[in-house]
Amino acid sequence: MSARKDRLYKDVDFLTSITPARNYRNKAALEKTVTYIQTELEKAGAKTELQTWLAEGTTYKNVIASYNADKAKRLIVGAHYDVCGDQPGADDNASAVAGLLETVRLLFQAQPDLDYRIDFVAYCLEEPPFFGSHQMGSYIHAKSLHENKIDVIGMICFEMIGYFSDAPNSQPFPSPELARQYPHVANFIIVVGIETYRAFNTKVHQLMAAGSGIDVQLIHFPTAAGLASLSDQRSYWQFNYPALMINDTAFIRNPNYHTKADTIETLDFDKMTKVVTRAYNAITNII
Repeated sequence: MSARKDRLYKDVDFLTSITPARNYRNKAALEKTVTYIQTELEKAGAKTELQTWLAEGTTYKNVIASYNADKAKRLIVGAHYDVCGDQPGADDNASAVAGLLETVRLLFQAQPDLDYRIDFVAYCLEEPPFFGSHQMGSYIHAKSLHENKIDVIGMICFEMIGYFSDAPNSQPFPSPELARQYPHVANFIIVVGIETYRAFNTKVHQLMAAGSGIDVQLIHFPTAAGLASLSDQRSYWQFNYPALMINDTAFIRNPNYHTKADTIETLDFDKMTKVVTRAYNAITNII
């Protein structure tokens, strides 16, 4: 199955056109986002549910859709839909929400025979001021899995999957050590995990990299801190679930991070389409 570029573009275009920005202060914008995500999931054939919680006296929502709901073992695929401040958030994180929606479309179109359940979760409150807190949507979701004793295979987080460059030396690095290990052209995607879950990280990487058409890199950070922990996968580690992030290296690469310049025109939808296609292969072959 191959992802469709036109559908990815349509999703990002809609999400980045929502005004005011879809941050935690703008409830109407968040509600519009939730409605769009629910509608697209249901058009694909999925049933949806909302998971709600209170943060600073306001109700926020995760949107959840499931495939193979009768199976016991469960894979989680997630992406956050809120933005930081007053900016369109094309790469962060409309690109990832589009990837999540397109994965659902492919799955319900193909109807693969899998012996596990897949829950797709669109989270709110990943961004500051809630980042790292127990009010993150991903923490709310991960905690509910733990409380209900769900048999979790692992969690795959889509986080910023749309910014690429083929220019020489377009990939900066935060350390000389990483610069020695990874490509210096920013045209790759990377699977980001921690050593504790090396086997899960490696399996996802192998499934994404096989015949991919895009360079898929892998990094195992030693601990669940720093660069390893900068998205929703962190919440699942707190409950001892394998979890990783599929990422374009975020602010290390993308100069538009958390600014008004993070617009749809800056994204590479050809490469993004390949990322989603390969992620679909991993998601549907994890066991």
